[in-house]
Formats: sequence, structure tokens, C-alpha cells
Amino acid sequence: MLVLLAGIFVIHIATVIMLFVSTISNVWMVSSNGTSWGLWLQCNQNCSQLTVETGDEGSLQAAQAFMILSIIFSVIALVMFIVQLFTLEKGKRFYITGAIMLVCWLCILIGVSIYTAQFTSEMPELPSPHHGYCFILAWICFCFSFVIGILYLVLRKK
Repeated sequence: MLVLLAGIFVIHIATVIMLFVSTISNVWMVSSNGTSWGLWLQCNQNCSQLTVETGDEGSLQAAQAFMILSIIFSVIALVMFIVQLFTLEKGKRFYITGAIMLVCWLCILIGVSIYTAQFTSEMPELPSPHHGYCFILAWICFCFSFVIGILYLVLRKK
């Protein structure tokens, strides 16, 4: 049981770190000429503010907001897990931690889906664009947060 708790804790910390990296770094889309786009900046040799079409500003801000919310909920779930680990009675389940982690999962799903739908299909200024490591990390965090959330709901303190 202790090994399972330690494993979930390590995966949860890794998920938080990967969420930070994927949200902060600007390598969501990369072109063959070295230009990269993220949630915040467009980088070539120098980084500049990300410019999008007028109709897509709301979509970009929604993707940014949901990715930030996912980080916040993931950190709150980690703190709640530690609190519940020391205060929860034996035999009880980590319902609160699991629910918060599933909200994090939902925020990642919405944020990355908005970015995928609005910004990955049409990038005429980027020759042969492909997904960068931050985009892939965000989807990995999506999977990890779902598994961790379900494990927290099923797990009992012994």
C-alpha cells in the first residue's frame, strides 16, 4: 500500500511539473524553419507576442485560462492528498482529491482541445508545421491526470 501511495504521489508531482512546462514553454507548434508557437509567444530568433486573427483571440485566451486552471487544480489536488493522507481515517477514500484531479483532467481536455481545433489546422505562415513537445506533454498530462483521479477515487487509506 505504501508503494502504491508513493507511486501515485510521484506521478502526481511529475504531472504538475509537466503541466508547468507545457503551459509556460512556447513549443506547441513547430515549423521546419525553426519558428515555434506556444500559448503566449511566437519565437524564431527572437520571441514576440503571439498574434492571432481577430476572431481567434477569445479561443486563445480560453485555452490559456484552462491550462492555467489545470495547473491550479493539480496543485490543489496534490495539497489535498497530503492533507488527507495525514487526517483521513483508516478505510476512507480520497474522494475530494480524486474529484479535484478529475476537474484538472477536464480543464486540460478543454484547453488542449480548443488549441487543437483553432490553431493547429491553419498556420499559413509556418512551412510544414507539426506539434511540438509542449503539445504532446499536455496530452500526456491529460492521460496521467485521468488515471490519477480514478486511482484517488478507488484508493482507500489503510
